[in-house]
Amino acid sequence: MIQQSVQTLEQLKNVLRELPQGVYSQPCEVLSGSSIGQHTRHVIELFQCVLNCYDSTTLCYDNRDRDKTIETDLKAALDAITTIQNNLDKPNKPITLVQEFSGDAVEVDSNYHREVIYNLEHTIHHKALIKVGIRSFCDMELPEGFGVAPSTIAFHKACAQ
Repeated sequence: MIQQSVQTLEQLKNVLRELPQGVYSQPCEVLSGSSIGQHTRHVIELFQCVLNCYDSTTLCYDNRDRDKTIETDLKAALDAITTIQNNLDKPNKPITLVQEFSGDAVEVDSNYHREVIYNLEHTIHHKALIKVGIRSFCDMELPEGFGVAPSTIAFHKACAQ
């Protein structure tokens, strides 16, 4: 799961590096006006939340920076992803997830590995949205399976046999 997360983040970095100039931070109509950079920032910041809570063991995804630099500066985003990749491999431990709903905070028992898995799935979902954004701007070739869940890839392979 850690290695899979590192690999999916590496694939994201490789695609982002190939984007045509200006596409990263350009608002995209098919993404309701959000940019590829905003989706990338969202992925980065949720992983950062998990890493930042490791010592305190209390995780709240609502409390993130929403750093405009990451969504507008591709180099800053690539550096942030590399930092995540380099720090993700940690032993599992209990974590308390805090989520706010209509002003009420709900606490749920979780653990570090469970939250890494959540972020892996979350990243794949946002890679699918990023793919939609890229396709709306250009005909850039994307890796096979970019933004597709591993279970869907396995299902399609099984159906093809």
